[in-house]
Amino acid sequence: MTKHVVSLFDESAVMLFPWRDAGYTCWAVDILHPEGVSLGTDKKEGINLVGHDLASHWSPPFDSSSIAFVAAFPPCQHLAISGARWFKGKGLRKLAESINLFATAAEFCEWSTAPYMIENPVSTISTYWRKPDDHYHPFQFSGWCGRDNYTKKTCIWTGGGFIMPPAKTVEEEPDDKYIVNKFPDTPDRPRLRGITPEGVALAVFHANHKEGTYESNIL
Repeated sequence: MTKHVVSLFDESAVMLFPWRDAGYTCWAVDILHPEGVSLGTDKKEGINLVGHDLASHWSPPFDSSSIAFVAAFPPCQHLAISGARWFKGKGLRKLAESINLFATAAEFCEWSTAPYMIENPVSTISTYWRKPDDHYHPFQFSGWCGRDNYTKKTCIWTGGGFIMPPAKTVEEEPDDKYIVNKFPDTPDRPRLRGITPEGVALAVFHANHKEGTYESNIL
């Protein structure tokens, strides 16, 4: 039976790279992808890109029993504590929109019955739903990808038997200047900062991949 891996609210599809290379059928769903379903090119080669507004949900063309793993990265700009000073100016509609998208992710993950993780920075979702099950900084998995040696606290909500990967670091101290220099203060900065660190993607894959062994060659 074909095994599927799904990543929601995921324009970069980085989380899917190891799963794709291991032979899984991968789906990255995000409103920024071309309308409909198309196959990615370059780094996204072989990944099904689904252009869909997840505010109106998405019905996958396969049964939940065939899903091996789900990741979700719902938009956080109206929930993240780092932007708390702007909360009042955003109003109730923005808050409701963000909570609705997070709920869509949670409902899909729980429907799948597969191991899953939902990622957000430190945010108010803990107040509206439940506290995160774990958190990480990219540097904790810099042993998988040395470019990820920086701090950025990220919370994850998990279920379905998700296994939190053990830390694998480089010897150097985290260099926070790296992330500051890489992402200049431009309108595109939030999207760039939201791209999944490649070391995290590999660590999560190796902890939750159930079939056989796999050696990555993507990094």
